[in-house]
Amino acid sequence: MRYVEFKETIGKELRKNPGGLTWVALRDRLQLPYERPCGSWTRRLEDDIRLIRVKGSGRAYIWKVRKCSPVT
Repeated sequence: MRYVEFKETIGKELRKNPGGLTWVALRDRLQLPYERPCGSWTRRLEDDIRLIRVKGSGRAYIWKVRKCSPVT
């Protein structure tokens, strides 16, 4: 899987789930071939799809797409 495919797949799934998902939920739902997310790809997603990660329960982080603020 290339980064572009990863970005599109993750972005689409997170936009369908505005409450966010953990990495494990994303990995399992999308049948991703990675045990853990690649750090450099994750940082790129912060700019490319406006990914944010917020602390969830335990050690988990919830991945979300930051909403765009309206232009005035």
